[in-house]
Amino acid sequence: MKKIFCLLMAGAALLGGCALYVPDSPGVVVVPQGGPQGGPGNGFCPPGQAKKGNC
Repeated sequence: MKKIFCLLMAGAALLGGCALYVPDSPGVVVVPQGGPQGGPGNGFCPPGQAKKGNC
């Protein structure tokens, strides 16, 4: 029983310093479609921008 415990502790100590690094995979890529939003003349004004006079 003592041998098994010592082996498990030695294995945990050896594997405790290992790290696995994987490259980040690109998430969801949103491609804008159509004309730009916001600004005068296109009928869309983001929240809070009308109060500032930007639309």
